[in-house]
Amino acid sequence: MKSNVGGIDKILRIVAGAGLLGATVAGMLPAWGYIGIVPLATGLMGWCPLYPLLGMNTCPMKK
Repeated sequence: MKSNVGGIDKILRIVAGAGLLGATVAGMLPAWGYIGIVPLATGLMGWCPLYPLLGMNTCPMKK
């Protein structure tokens, strides 16, 4: 698995995922908030399984 999630994309995914999970654990969101696991995991791994299917890559090219 080559990294296909870039820096800003990673940060946004981690913040959004942690926010959803935190709000769910705090009781501010119903159980659907656990979907925050997905952006959190993809942000931490640096790889999104949907990006290759869509032909996307936000990771900067390495020289």
